[in-house]
Amino acid sequence: MLDFSKNYFELFGLPVDYVVDTDHLSTHYRELQKAVHPDRFANSTEQERRLSMQGAVHINEAYETLKDPILRARYLLSLHGVDMEHGQETTRDAAFLMEQMELREALEEARNQPDPYQVIADFMADVNQRINVLIGQMAVQFEAATPEQLEAARENLRKMQFLKKLRFDAESLEAELDDAL
Repeated sequence: MLDFSKNYFELFGLPVDYVVDTDHLSTHYRELQKAVHPDRFANSTEQERRLSMQGAVHINEAYETLKDPILRARYLLSLHGVDMEHGQETTRDAAFLMEQMELREALEEARNQPDPYQVIADFMADVNQRINVLIGQMAVQFEAATPEQLEAARENLRKMQFLKKLRFDAESLEAELDDAL
């Protein structure tokens, strides 16, 4: 049965690192899910069926965490003893916050442009580029994993959360425009 004492990286046979081999992750995910799938335990004891279900849930949670760069960063920080208050932390970078306000204004103005879909597509490409830059920085920060680098990764995670929300808002605006057609 599944060893619940392993961290998510160990569970999938991965090194504890921000950069994850997604092919390896997906392959091991499927293998682990097959091994603990509740259908395999249909004729087993109640305890074995319960453990199978708990194992499947644990594997899903681990997989979702490791494949998402924001959740993976939060998890890695926790493994390094850095706890983030879920939803309570915000960046301290005033220039970044000002930039976010400007980006929000630009997104709001997109609906009034001659081709709002193109404006939104360009906007989302810009946001994705910004996220990718932060992902690259965090890969280096977690590799070093000094207290200073972990704090920098924590700050970058805060910024990524802002950008993810901005991307969500852009997708919502696009859906809103679709509904208006």
